[in-house]
Amino acid sequence: MRPFIYERPTDVSAAVAIASRFTTEDDQPTRANAQFIAGGTNLADYMKLGVAAPNRLLDLNRLEEPGLRQIRVTDDGVRFGALVRMGEAADHGEVKRRYPVIADSLRLAASGQIRNMASLAGNVLQRTRCEYFREPSWACNKRVPGSGCAAMEGFNRQHAVLGASDACIATYHGDFAQALIALDAVIRAEGSRGAREIPFARLHRLPRDTPHIETDLAADEIITAIEVPALPWARRSRYLKIRDRESYAFALASAAVALDLDGDSVREARIALGGLATVPWRAGEAEAALQGKKLDEASAGAAADAAFAGAEPRQHNAFKIELGKRTLVRALLETRDMKV
Repeated sequence: MRPFIYERPTDVSAAVAIASRFTTEDDQPTRANAQFIAGGTNLADYMKLGVAAPNRLLDLNRLEEPGLRQIRVTDDGVRFGALVRMGEAADHGEVKRRYPVIADSLRLAASGQIRNMASLAGNVLQRTRCEYFREPSWACNKRVPGSGCAAMEGFNRQHAVLGASDACIATYHGDFAQALIALDAVIRAEGSRGAREIPFARLHRLPRDTPHIETDLAADEIITAIEVPALPWARRSRYLKIRDRESYAFALASAAVALDLDGDSVREARIALGGLATVPWRAGEAEAALQGKKLDEASAGAAADAAFAGAEPRQHNAFKIELGKRTLVRALLETRDMKV
């Protein structure tokens, strides 16, 4: 690990001011000389591996604004402070009752120790676990722009079949983000240009030809809150995660599903897929295929086909298309049968 300066600002404006002073001209998070850290379960790993090497580390755990550590549930929705730990949100009674897909996604995301350390804002900003990104000796456009992508012709079993580009096929490995994108969440952020609201669906960027630019956040912007509206389908929701082992592991395929039903017919469906795409993936084609249909195995299968119509497999990950379809069908039928 390279030497760095460690600072602990006590309010958001001070943290933003420090980060702003050390932001490079292109204003991209991956090129910032100062980086924020909260739980450290992702960034600390990459600093040890030499993948991340900030000159200055800004620890956010002493920020004094109380809303950063609070969960507030009202009839209008739920607001998660950015520094709320994953374990707190997963165990919150009202979150489990009103937003089961959120509680499920957090509970299945990691071991208890990690859930008790990781912050919610840090979780949605986690970087890929692509082995070619994690090993500095391999070519990786996400780590070193223009260097190439070793995963293209390498062992790519874990890699994305949706949202990939000629420059990057790394999978987004988070779980919580799938629940948020399905439920139309928004992000509150503060930076040197002031406060702003970002629809969660616009937070992460597809790799295209700039995979090193991963989010819409500027280098000196801090997420302060995550807000989820109270939608009619939120209670009938769940997160299904398929992985190589039942203990802590990243998803090979996952589905976040929320349904608004009129008897057996679908008024509206919200679907997001994980473990399969380069970013948190909203499956809009699948949602449209279910609109007004009776939800049964046949219509669920047609929706799954629609979700993967544009999938692009590589040598070792073609199995993910069929696995993803089966995961989505199962998630839809199990969500249909929930008691709410």
